[in-house]
Amino acid sequence: MALATVFARAQNGMQSQLITVEVHLANGMPGFTVVGLPEAAVRESKDRVRAALQNAGFNFPIKRITVSLAPADVPKEGSRFDLAIAVGILVASEQMSAELLAGHEFIGELALSGEIRQVRGILPTALACAQTGRALILPADNASEAALIGSLTGYKAKHILDIFAHSQGRQLLPRITCQPPDHYADNPVDFADIKGQEHAKRVLLIAAAGGHNVLMIGSPGTGKSMLASRLPTILPAMTEAEALETASLYSISHQGFSIEQWGKRPFRHPHHSASSPALVGGGSNPKPGEISLAHNGV
Repeated sequence: MALATVFARAQNGMQSQLITVEVHLANGMPGFTVVGLPEAAVRESKDRVRAALQNAGFNFPIKRITVSLAPADVPKEGSRFDLAIAVGILVASEQMSAELLAGHEFIGELALSGEIRQVRGILPTALACAQTGRALILPADNASEAALIGSLTGYKAKHILDIFAHSQGRQLLPRITCQPPDHYADNPVDFADIKGQEHAKRVLLIAAAGGHNVLMIGSPGTGKSMLASRLPTILPAMTEAEALETASLYSISHQGFSIEQWGKRPFRHPHHSASSPALVGGGSNPKPGEISLAHNGV
């Protein structure tokens, strides 16, 4: 087979669009070309993929390799396509069975040794993949985050050789599992810690019960930050939809998402000198700012 089609996903804000990775091997002058609006990190994947396959013991085809990332008019960024490109090359060169491709999506960055590294924004990817009914093969370091999507069929891999063994049926990849943490057992702050401030506490109780906004004004040291930091402890428990929204925002941010944050009301306290972009977010590929990161929290 000189052509292989692999499914991956591109990150576009909180959306994760399906990307079809087509790998074609042709005779002629050896080369490696990636087309479909790839940015710098995607173009550099050809060097990572070549070294990873060679160091893993595979034969890198000495042919003209063309990798198309479709739809071609959607910008592609990041190293998340490394694994899909590598699997496509192995299938196109008949070193791996093509049976794995139809029902799976592949996400992950490749180290030069062939190890699979974690990527940012895995939660929106896992959610979108689960809605299609396909299984997701992802880095082991992203497994706990992706497992928060209960309807997802996911498999974690540490090395590209693990995926090869899985395709051959010799050693199946482990399914992803996760047990969300309990945040109420060891919360470092509590609304009950506040002594005095009866008027302010009543205002916060009414706001928490009714979902109202609160604007606190006062001199430094009067307890504004202390009160605000304890407000999340009296807010209602997050629903699964709210937890997914908040977790997805952190997953695509530069800060990243940790499983310990699941179901926990966020509390953000930006410095008073923070710039407008830091507060509201933005950029050519929009990233959430402090206001977005406080979604469903304080």
